[in-house]
Amino acid sequence: MPEVSLIDRGRVRADQAYVVDGASMASAAEPNPEHTRIEFVVWNAVIEAGGRTYLWDTGVPTDAADYWPDPLYGAFEAHDASEHSLEGDLANAGYELADVDAVVMSHLHLDHAGELDAFAGTDTPVYVHRDELPFAFYSAHTDEGSIAYLASDFDGDLNWRVIHRHRHTLADGFELLHLPGHTPGLLGARIETPEGTLLVAGDECYVDANYAEGAPLGPGLLWSERDWHESLETLRELERRTDADVLYGHDLDRFETLAARY
Repeated sequence: MPEVSLIDRGRVRADQAYVVDGASMASAAEPNPEHTRIEFVVWNAVIEAGGRTYLWDTGVPTDAADYWPDPLYGAFEAHDASEHSLEGDLANAGYELADVDAVVMSHLHLDHAGELDAFAGTDTPVYVHRDELPFAFYSAHTDEGSIAYLASDFDGDLNWRVIHRHRHTLADGFELLHLPGHTPGLLGARIETPEGTLLVAGDECYVDANYAEGAPLGPGLLWSERDWHESLETLRELERRTDADVLYGHDLDRFETLAARY
C-alpha cells in the first residue's frame, strides 16, 4: 500500500477574506468590519507507491520576498520562505532530490511550483492536468487569466506528463482526481494507506470552512465557482464512501493533525 509523508514547507500570512468568500464583508450594521490575517501552512508530500517515490508539489521558493511581484507577496506573505528550501525540508524527512522518481503538480500557482526548477533538465516526469498547463502559460504570458502564475516557475526544460482524464491511477492505491474550480486543472488525490484513506483536496479547499461549510474561496482565488461546487461534492461523496481523512490546501490545524498520523 502507498505510504505518505507530509512535509511542512513553512507559513504564509494572508487575509481570511481571500480564502473564505464573504469574510469581513461590510454592511449597514457593520460598516467597518475587522480584517483577520491568518497563518496558513505550505506543505508538500512524498508518496511511496508502486515502487516509485512521488513528490506532491514543490512549494514556495526561498527567495519569495524578492522573486514574487510586490502586490502578491504583500497579500500572501511567505515570511519564513528563506528557512524552507525544498532540498532541506526533504532532507529533514529523510529524502534527497535524487530520490524523487516523479513530481505531481496539483496546479502551477507560484506557491506550489516555486521550486519546480529543481527538476529542469532532468528526465524526472512532472505530472500536470491538460487543462492546467495551457492556462498557466496563457496567464503568465498575457494580461489575461490569473496573476498567480509566474512563467519562470515552469518555463524550463521539464519532462511534462499530461493527465487527460478526470481520474488517473498512478499506482495501486494512488489515484489522481481532477477538481476544477480554483484553477481549471487542479488535481487532488485518493490515496489508500495503511493508516486509512487520505483524500487530498488541496487548494479546492484552503481551509475547513471551504469544505465543512461549503463557503467558496474568495473571488480572486476562483477560476469557476460552478466547477468549484461540483468538485466539492465529488470530494464529499468520496469521503462518505471511504471514511477518508481530508487534507486541505493550507489549513494549519488540519495539516498538523494529519502530519501526526501519516
